[in-house]
Amino acid sequence: MTTETQETGQAVLVVQHEADAGPGLVGEHLVRTGLRLHVIRAWKGEALPETLGGHTGLLVLGGSVNCEDDEAAPWLPRVRALVREAVAGEVPLLGICLGGQIVAHALGGSVARRVQGPEVGSVSLRRLPAAAGDPVLGAVPEGAPAAQWHWDEVDRLPAGAVPLLTGDDCPYQAFRVGSAGWAVQFHPEVGADTVAVWADADGEDLRAAGGDPEAAVASVREAEPELRAVWGAVSEAWGTVVRAHAGARIA
Repeated sequence: MTTETQETGQAVLVVQHEADAGPGLVGEHLVRTGLRLHVIRAWKGEALPETLGGHTGLLVLGGSVNCEDDEAAPWLPRVRALVREAVAGEVPLLGICLGGQIVAHALGGSVARRVQGPEVGSVSLRRLPAAAGDPVLGAVPEGAPAAQWHWDEVDRLPAGAVPLLTGDDCPYQAFRVGSAGWAVQFHPEVGADTVAVWADADGEDLRAAGGDPEAAVASVREAEPELRAVWGAVSEAWGTVVRAHAGARIA
């Protein structure tokens, strides 16, 4: 199943920051809801549009770069501008891991290096009161597993942001901004095979920080059936929001 198209009209704009961090399972479920994806491979020099005109949603993926490192990732200022445009214009937005950090930073929050070291592997999440009734994350069960792979995290939410999910070792696992924007710290788009690729790339650094890459991969592999079920449903719920907003604009 293809998860991308080069056409822009009535498609979700997807910002991909590096080769091994594509839309994955989230993309597959969005396509399943009838959406098309316009994937920009920013690390390859593909240009982001000046505006979201013609796009029905904005999906900002993860990556290893710091969300403020415009020298290493010169496309970040444009991503921040698109995030602000999405929130101001009520265009459905979803930021994943680095993408979620970009959302927080672009809207006035802040991101910091985790002093306790990286959070990796499958981690159980807890619902916060505002999750009840949320159109995207409202059905996530208490204790749902989430695949994690991050050295940085949001340490201050933007003004007006609503926290939805938390964890024992990372307070802001998911939050909502504006009427149609969501950000998550974890990786709903990946399974164990992708995490294994990251473990191969980051294993030495992870061990130096006291982590166990093999155990992280094993935990995601064990949880993968539930990961696919929970976050596949969340992906389709966000897709439903995208289609509803697109329909309202046409009407």
